[in-house]
Amino acid sequence: TAQQNTGATPKTGDPKKPVEEPAVRGPDVDSLGFQAMDRNVPGLSHVILQKLNMKSYEDYKSAMDGRKSSSDFGIRTYFDMFQKMEDTFKFCAECKKLPDALPDPKSLRRCKRCQNVYYCGVACQRANWPQHKKFCKKLKLVALDRLVEWLLFTGDIPFPTETWTKPTWAVKGWEDWFSMQEQLEEKLGAILAGRYMTLLWANAGKPRPEDGELRESIRRLVTDFHSRPLTIGLGLRLFGIDPLAKVLTVHVVGASHVETLNTRLTDYDELTRMFPGHWGMEVVMVGVDVVDGSIMRPPLATPAPRGKVYLSSYKGLYHDFWESHVETKLAARPDLVVGFHPGFHACPDLLAGWLPTLLLLRDYRLPVLFTVYSEQELKSSLQILVELETHIMGYAANPFASLRPEQVYSSPNKAPVYCSSYYIALLGPVASAVPGAEELEDDD
Repeated sequence: TAQQNTGATPKTGDPKKPVEEPAVRGPDVDSLGFQAMDRNVPGLSHVILQKLNMKSYEDYKSAMDGRKSSSDFGIRTYFDMFQKMEDTFKFCAECKKLPDALPDPKSLRRCKRCQNVYYCGVACQRANWPQHKKFCKKLKLVALDRLVEWLLFTGDIPFPTETWTKPTWAVKGWEDWFSMQEQLEEKLGAILAGRYMTLLWANAGKPRPEDGELRESIRRLVTDFHSRPLTIGLGLRLFGIDPLAKVLTVHVVGASHVETLNTRLTDYDELTRMFPGHWGMEVVMVGVDVVDGSIMRPPLATPAPRGKVYLSSYKGLYHDFWESHVETKLAARPDLVVGFHPGFHACPDLLAGWLPTLLLLRDYRLPVLFTVYSEQELKSSLQILVELETHIMGYAANPFASLRPEQVYSSPNKAPVYCSSYYIALLGPVASAVPGAEELEDDD
C-alpha cells in the first residue's frame, strides 16, 4: 500500500456506504493509497501492475484478498518473486523517472550503501546525495526488513513466546517484553539457520547480511507482528478495562488486508500471555476490505471461550455492522474499539467515509483507541476529532509501536515511519456538547 507525504498509509477501511448514484460513492477500498503513488512518481502504480503481470487495481486487490495465487501473475520461482517485488521500488529518487522512460531501462542503479534507493545516473545520484545521506542508514534497515518480512508468511516469525512474568503495568515497552522471552538467542538462531532464511538469500539478488544484522531485523519484525495485540492490551489498561473481571469484546474498526491478510486464529494469543487467567476475549475485525481467510467467521452472540482469544470478522461498514449485529444482539457490544491507522485525516473523501462511524463511536460513548504513523498525522487527526466535539482522553507515543521502519513510498528520502507510533484515546462527546454533562461528571 502506498504512503503519502504525511507518512500515512491512506487506508480506506471504512469509506462511504456504496449507493447507486456515482456522484456520492465513496472511494474504492485502499485504491486511494495505491493510486497515490502516481502523484509523486508518475505511473508507478502502473509499473507495479505491469511487473506483477496484473491488468488493473482489481487484479492487485484480488491478490491481496488471496483470491488469486502468485502463479496467476507469472511468478514461478522464489527468485522471480523477489525480483518482481524489488522491481516495484525501481524509480530514480532524484528525477522520479521510471525505467521505461530511460534510454536503457536497465540503467537504474541501486545505492550501494542502503540498497533501497535507485538512480538513473551519476548526475542524479550526486544531486540527491545531500538529501539522501540523512536517511541512508535507516533506509538500509527498510530494505532488509522488507525481505525478511517474508518469514512472517512462511511461519518462521514470530518465535514462540512465554506467559508474561511481569504484571502488565510493569512492562513499559519492547525492552521489558524481550527480557521475558526465555532462550531468546537460541530462538533467533534457529530462525537464522532455518530453510526459508537460506532460500531467501539464495534468491533475493542481494548479498546475505551479517548474522547480527539479521537478528536485529527479526527482532524488529517480531515487534511489528505483536504491536497490534499489545496495543489492544494497552487500550484495555488505559481505560481501566479488566480482562480478569469479565469476558471482553474488542472491535477493530476499518480493518483491511493490513490486519487480515494471512491472519491465523492464533495471531492475537499474545493477549492471553499478557493477561493470564482472563475470562475470554473476542476480537472482531470489521471493514469493507477484510480478507477472506480463517478468521472469516461470524462474531459470537455468546461469550468468548474462557481463557481464549477468539478472532472473527465482518466484511462491511461499521455502522451497518452495528445496526445488523450489535443492535440485534447477534454480536456483543464492544468493551473497546480500536482503529489502526484509520487515515481519515488524509483527504476529504476519507473523512466523509469515516464520519458515520466516528459519530457512532462518539454518541454511544464507546472507549476508542486510534493509532497513527507520525506526529504530523497525530496533529491532523486531533484537529478533526476536536472539530467533531469528541472527548479526547489523552494521546501519547505508543510504547508498543512497531520498531520496523517503513519507507514513505512517494519519496524515499524522508524519515521512515513506524506503525502505531502514537495513540489517541477517545470517550464520548466533550462535556460542553452534552447538556448537563458537566454536573453529572462532577457528581461522579
